[in-house]
Amino acid sequence: MTALTDMLWTTLPVPAFILDASDNIADANPPAEQFLNTSARSLRGQPVFDRLAIDAPLEEAFTRVRSDLSPLFVNTVDVSGGNSPPVTCNIQIAPIGGHPGHVLLMMEPRQIADRLGRAHSVTSAARSAIGMAEMLVHEIKNPLAGITGAAQLLSMNLEPHDQELTDLIVEESRRIVALLEQVEQFGNLRPPERKAVNIHDILDRAMKSASVGFAASMNIVENFDPSLPPTFVDGDQFLQVVQNLLKNAAEAAGPEGGTIRIRTFYDMSLRLRRRDGTGDSLPLQIEIQDDGPGIPAEIAGEVFDPFVSGRDNGTGLGLALVSKIISDHGGWISVDSAPGQTLFRISLPVAPKHEEH
Repeated sequence: MTALTDMLWTTLPVPAFILDASDNIADANPPAEQFLNTSARSLRGQPVFDRLAIDAPLEEAFTRVRSDLSPLFVNTVDVSGGNSPPVTCNIQIAPIGGHPGHVLLMMEPRQIADRLGRAHSVTSAARSAIGMAEMLVHEIKNPLAGITGAAQLLSMNLEPHDQELTDLIVEESRRIVALLEQVEQFGNLRPPERKAVNIHDILDRAMKSASVGFAASMNIVENFDPSLPPTFVDGDQFLQVVQNLLKNAAEAAGPEGGTIRIRTFYDMSLRLRRRDGTGDSLPLQIEIQDDGPGIPAEIAGEVFDPFVSGRDNGTGLGLALVSKIISDHGGWISVDSAPGQTLFRISLPVAPKHEEH
């Protein structure tokens, strides 16, 4: 390979293999090494179907690509390697010019594409719903102030047992005002002032604050990769993201408490593609996991939408705000939930070299 093609090969964000004319592995890129949990050196010369279990007749596809000298796509195929569970992938097979009989085999995990698609639609929905709500905030807050004042005046001339009703009016009016103020906070969020930040410094601050406050009954366990390079975020806004996720985890556990696990690691296979075809690598990963009851199935796909909450007294704006901040930073957030385990995963870019101090 030339220097350029070698760079492109090593930076491909999905598992890829070069196969010779006998379907033996000639080379494997870093994501392919991670997928099979072994080195490219140990894979070279081995039959591809000895290392990959692919639920599709790819021998016929290889023959067509070699004879027609044109690429071929196979969508929604289960692929596994070794003892790992199968992953649903879109597969691309393409001839390699100048190397007769050699083909390129690329596998794009469907879960990445699907989650990125959901992340985009969630962000659009959040902006649309919040925009509509913002237009109503001032129109609602003024009458509410009048209702609250009238109820307080009425209560001055009522017997104690009748004051319960006016107290309820005041209490509920104030709750609505608090909700409207959260909507205003969402809409007035300033653009992020991004700079190189050690993500572990932010996580430490959030954990210390949570452990003496809303998460005092929780056991917080950390598993950090100390070698992670700086990320490129607004420290204050990202602190708010982590605090919101920790608060969600603590509230899900309830007063009896539980365990929150926070993990950081590096995964260079994830890349966010934009509509214009450009994209950014998002290798820095943060996972926040709790052992609560899980997200109700009926809202599992909508938790980042505004006003969607699994709690009776929830406003449904906390995760919408989290999603907006992550999106404004060019990052990505996803969630996997089942009874006994909910895991939020945040993917962020590395700080540019010129931003590091």
